[in-house]
Amino acid sequence: MKYNHILIRYAELSLKGKNRKVFEKKLQTNVREALNSFENVKVKRSFGRMFVELNGHNEIDITARLKDVFGIYSFSPALKVELDQEKINDAALWAVKDAISSKGTFKMTVKRPNKDYPYRSQELNRTIGAHILKNTDHLSVDVHNPNVEVKVEIRQEAAYVMCKTIKGAGGLPVGTSGKVLLMLSGGIDSPVAGYLALKRGVDLEAVHFHSPPFTNERAKQKVEDLARVLTKYGSSIKLHIVPFTEAQKAIHQQVPDNYEMTIMRRFMLRIAEKTAEKNDAISLVNGESLGQVASQTLESMHTINEVTNMPVLRPLITMDKEEVVDIAKRIGTYELSILPFEDCCTIFLPPQTKTKPKREKANDYEKNLDIGYFVDRAVEGIETIEITSDTDIDQEFEELF
Repeated sequence: MKYNHILIRYAELSLKGKNRKVFEKKLQTNVREALNSFENVKVKRSFGRMFVELNGHNEIDITARLKDVFGIYSFSPALKVELDQEKINDAALWAVKDAISSKGTFKMTVKRPNKDYPYRSQELNRTIGAHILKNTDHLSVDVHNPNVEVKVEIRQEAAYVMCKTIKGAGGLPVGTSGKVLLMLSGGIDSPVAGYLALKRGVDLEAVHFHSPPFTNERAKQKVEDLARVLTKYGSSIKLHIVPFTEAQKAIHQQVPDNYEMTIMRRFMLRIAEKTAEKNDAISLVNGESLGQVASQTLESMHTINEVTNMPVLRPLITMDKEEVVDIAKRIGTYELSILPFEDCCTIFLPPQTKTKPKREKANDYEKNLDIGYFVDRAVEGIETIEITSDTDIDQEFEELF
């Protein structure tokens, strides 16, 4: 015997009412895309559940891919067997022995959505449990704190037997919440913000501000690699590279040092908003955390946000840096983010930045700048790259050195 299916569960999707089928169909599409390299795998859906038919593939390889698919609450390798009590008993025995090879405890949990099956759930609990005890000498029953829970679902078409439950990524299926534009800097925070935005089901594109020759090609490559990591949790990502040198030099020359970061961020928002509109995105996303740096105080956000009417989502707004770093390490962006290649926010960095900038002063300083000219020039010069998961990031990482 070996596992022939994986049963996928989803929690939040079950609350979607009349829209539930839309979310489930999108999740099914995303699961198929995540498993597209496994030629014989099939993904099917029934009410409240989704099933992956392994058709000879190893369940370990499949589960490794499913862990990164948003919208999945949990999943279990499963044995699909006919609605025959003897076969169900034998499948449960095989599964629990596969899960526990030494002395341990188990409990039975039978669900019977198929009410036509002639035995009730409690009766099945006793029958299957007795069969396991009769055919093993290293297992006992513990209904309160078992090592393994043997789950059996009696459905219309077959019975599914499981002993292992693997936690999924949670959230909503990518592609169910509209399109956003991530302001991807190359630091630790913004890739994590992108990951968390994907978790809430958005389609993601990214914009990066590049200031050659002050920022080099390695900095740009780092951002491309960060975007490629994020494709693991969604799909391909369009990365819009903004030529920011001209605008940034003008700001540096004409704005007092302590307002330079504020004005630069206002310009970035204007450019990002135009880029979002051109690409049908309806919101911006950034990696700001309240009070982390001078440009992320509440007063700074108030002044910087004045220049856009587009919603700006900040998934990290309440997080400590340590929390963000933990997520970055878990999702695979941390080692790339700490590579020592400067982005445009770190060049021309003034010795002191205003922590409580006023809108009135920001507007006054901007009078010396041709805002429309610099914004339009930057948007017109954008280079757009389609980032997919096909390229080997490890190889590119090595080539940076």
